[in-house]
Amino acid sequence: MNSFEKNISFIIVCFNSGDVIKDCIKSIDPNNKIVIVDNLGNIQTKKYLENNFLNVEVIISKENLGYGKGNNLGISKIKTRYAFILNPDTILEKNCLSELSKAQSILKDNFTILAPNFSNNYGYFLKKNVNTEAEILDVDYIKGFAFLIDLEKMNSKKIFDENFFLFLEEIDLCKKIKNNGGKIYVIKSSKIYHFGKKASGNSLSIELCRHWHWMWSFFYYNKKHFGYFQSLVKILPKLVYSTLKF
Repeated sequence: MNSFEKNISFIIVCFNSGDVIKDCIKSIDPNNKIVIVDNLGNIQTKKYLENNFLNVEVIISKENLGYGKGNNLGISKIKTRYAFILNPDTILEKNCLSELSKAQSILKDNFTILAPNFSNNYGYFLKKNVNTEAEILDVDYIKGFAFLIDLEKMNSKKIFDENFFLFLEEIDLCKKIKNNGGKIYVIKSSKIYHFGKKASGNSLSIELCRHWHWMWSFFYYNKKHFGYFQSLVKILPKLVYSTLKF
């Protein structure tokens, strides 16, 4: 493990993540600190994880903070330069950090975010291939389930806008970074598995909750960046469609 990899702490926000999070933790090098923010407030989860994984610290929140605020809390507890934001329903491939490290050496720290790639190379709108050999891709945004952020490039440790409870936090963050001239890259050779929705289940109540928060986040994001009127124009057709669908 080199100096770059040693200077990474992992932040995982979870809610009723069950056994999924254990596999995630096992895929992370035990020399890296992991801060878990448990939005469900399960003290038994804290005891189990801290007793079985020496590099894990579990923070029990008094309420469900949501994704953005939960990650901000986790970030406030670390001292490393880099924070790796990670969902509990992910597994890092063995080369994940080493390939990010190679990209960091090539880029000479000229980045704000580095993100690993899906295991099937899917999901990003590309601007240009910065380095063909290393497959460093300059992108406008990344997916929020796995990315590394250079905290020295940010003005405060409140990285995420806490008005987002769930969804679009990372898109808002990327827009802020881009507007300030920051660089965001996906490293194609750095791989991660994301299983999706396994972190909190798929019951009807959970789906309704997800849908409600997505609609709010979509409205708030557009209101924040494009104005109230544009937000209403964009949200109303989606609201009608969603109501009919349910």
